[in-house]
Amino acid sequence: MEAYDILLAVESDSHARVLATVIHVEGHAYRKQGAVMLMMADGSSIGSISPGCLEADLFAYVPAVWESSTSQMVEYDMRPADDFGWGETIGCGGLIRILLEPVSGELLVNLLAVKICLDRGEAVQLVREITDGYSGISYTLCSEGHSSDRQASLSVYVSLFKPKPRVIVFGANADAIPLVQMAISSGFRVVVADWREAYCQAERFPGAETEVAFPEQLAANLKLTAQDYIIVMSHQYEKDALFVQEAMKANLRYLGIMGSRERTENLLAGIDRPEWLRYPVGLPIGSEGPVENAVSIVAELISLKRGGKATGASADVSGREGRSRSW
Repeated sequence: MEAYDILLAVESDSHARVLATVIHVEGHAYRKQGAVMLMMADGSSIGSISPGCLEADLFAYVPAVWESSTSQMVEYDMRPADDFGWGETIGCGGLIRILLEPVSGELLVNLLAVKICLDRGEAVQLVREITDGYSGISYTLCSEGHSSDRQASLSVYVSLFKPKPRVIVFGANADAIPLVQMAISSGFRVVVADWREAYCQAERFPGAETEVAFPEQLAANLKLTAQDYIIVMSHQYEKDALFVQEAMKANLRYLGIMGSRERTENLLAGIDRPEWLRYPVGLPIGSEGPVENAVSIVAELISLKRGGKATGASADVSGREGRSRSW
């Protein structure tokens, strides 16, 4: 979730200069409306709005936007025939409008407030009321789903910020390392949980949080919510069973259990099975080994995050059970 990474940089780096937001798209574009990028004073950036073809041009605007403390709208129109080559290069043939805002003053205060909301697990909307041809903007924060007559105006643009989805990996074995790295790279906040302190170390899982406790205590320590994704992969039957029993007392977004269907059926004996329970874990791509298994699992998490559906516990997919038994 690059928006959260941008907010983190705004909070911690005084060299953040200009926020670029795609506020309008017509036709095909590489990134959709709402995509954001933070441009830094040293020429680096966080996030993207194109495959890299627009960024160099946008950086040319940074000094003027920053020094004038004035927002600016930049338009790229790849629809005309004489711009066909450029449009083809960036993978689109549409029109893109990008709002450039200096990260200072009222915007900076509101972005820091947005991060506080996300850290509390709250979604929030940043409402921009635009005047004077994009050079004047006032900002308001409101809760997700809130609407008003003002927001219906063409001079208002609303950005929705949601907390980074949390993935909890139960089991700090070596095969969890590529899964954790891939989930972090895909925009998830990752917590590695295990009862073995020697395994559950930040050095083994850079970028992830760690939680050390016995399985029956972890669910309470983690304060599970309906937005959490859980992967159970300690490979120790009794420990997996204890953790699953506690975790399933919460209402979760997803709980995937690694292992064969037969093993999991035994582990779940006597437990009600909600729709968010998935086993075998991951998409059925015929994966083998830790890296391919990680691809399978993270692909399923991304699909769910984007509103798709996992294959589910009752799915009868050829090859799926045999693949899982190799884990």
